[in-house]
Amino acid sequence: MFEVFPVMRQLHELLWYLSEALTLPAARPVHAALRAAREKTEGLTRGGARELAALDVPAHREEVNALLLRTSELVRAAVPGRKKQRRGADLMGARLKGADLRGACLRGARLIAADLTGADLRTADLIGADLRDARLAGADLTGALFLTQAQIDAARGDAATVLPPSLIRPAHW
Repeated sequence: MFEVFPVMRQLHELLWYLSEALTLPAARPVHAALRAAREKTEGLTRGGARELAALDVPAHREEVNALLLRTSELVRAAVPGRKKQRRGADLMGARLKGADLRGACLRGARLIAADLTGADLRTADLIGADLRDARLAGADLTGALFLTQAQIDAARGDAATVLPPSLIRPAHW
């Protein structure tokens, strides 16, 4: 059970991302590949304990990530203007109050304790971004790509923070 749990957690995270990607009209050119990846991932979740323990999760994640990256590019291409590319950036404690981050690529960015008060994060790609203790008061996360409840739960927001409809405002906000 202890060997299989982290594998299942990662597979279900991928299912969350794939399901979200399939709701995005701009990603229609890759919907068939996304559906195939979702079916494959769902199939993997039904494997036995030995199969799951032996699964090469990084290889599967890499396959899925290529599709999610293409999805992100297709969706963010519709955002006007030049988009910030901050993939994997170290933005710990950054002062980004009121920043225009529409369509930005913040994949894997470390935004720990960053001040994103009033920031515009509409359609920003936040897959794997570390939002622990990030200040999101009044920030607009409408249509933020690949944002999870765990990321929101780790951040600090308020009643003015605009979340995607699939996420729940944490009680501690």
